[in-house]
Order: sequence, then C-alpha cells, then structure tokens
Amino acid sequence: MRNICIIPARSGSKRIKNKNIKKFFGKPIFYWPIKAAKQSKLFNKIIVSSDSKKILNLAKKFGADTIKRSKKLSGDKTSVHTVIRNTVLMLKKQNENFDFVCYMLPTSVFSRPKDLKKTYSIIKKNRSTFVISLTKYPFPPQ
Repeated sequence: MRNICIIPARSGSKRIKNKNIKKFFGKPIFYWPIKAAKQSKLFNKIIVSSDSKKILNLAKKFGADTIKRSKKLSGDKTSVHTVIRNTVLMLKKQNENFDFVCYMLPTSVFSRPKDLKKTYSIIKKNRSTFVISLTKYPFPPQ
C-alpha cells in the first residue's frame, strides 16, 4: 500500500499572523504533524502544500516533500477539501500512485504516531473511505 500525508500550511492567517511558523516548543508549529507522520512510518510521502517559500523551505528541512500552492488556493475562503483535491490532482499528473490520503492540519501539534496508526487500522478494517478524529472538550470551546 502506498500512503501519502498532506499538510496544507498557508501563510495568510488572519487571526494569528504567520501562525504556521510560530514557535511551539522551539519548532515551527507545522513541524509537529510532520514529525508524527514520519514517526508513524505509515506514509510513503509527507507533502506540505503552501503558498509560502519560507514554509516550503522549512518543510524540506524537516524531511517533507513540498508542493507550491497558488495564491488563488490560499485564501481564507478556500476550503480544505479544494486544497487537498488540488494536491491529489497535481500528484496524479506527476504519475504518483497511492492508495490512501491522510490530511493533517498544520496546527495539529498533539497528533501522535499511535493515533495515526489507530486511524489507519480503522479505515482498513472497516473499508472506510473517510475517517475523522474528534475529541471532547471539558468545556465549550467558545
């Protein structure tokens, strides 16, 4: 099985400027999902999609492949689905073959390799086409 992980990390956050490269325990925030994906050993490729040269250069430094995303696909009204779909289509044009696509938010700093493995086993066991991880908040997140 060939599996890929896509991490869409655009540069234009409105609420927290440059949030994807803000330091979290000494590393840019998007480093942590890359690390979890690598440690899980589930993926043939980990791809960071971004409109930012700085993010793309850091992603390469952290061992991820990169895809330069257009500004058109980097606006705050662009859906994640559109970005993932575009990335998959770009990979197919490059004759990349894969069986599973995992999408991780660049801000998912608490993702653990064992969580990724558990999710993968669920998707394989149930022959699912889609799995999403959720958690309960002890209080309303608002």
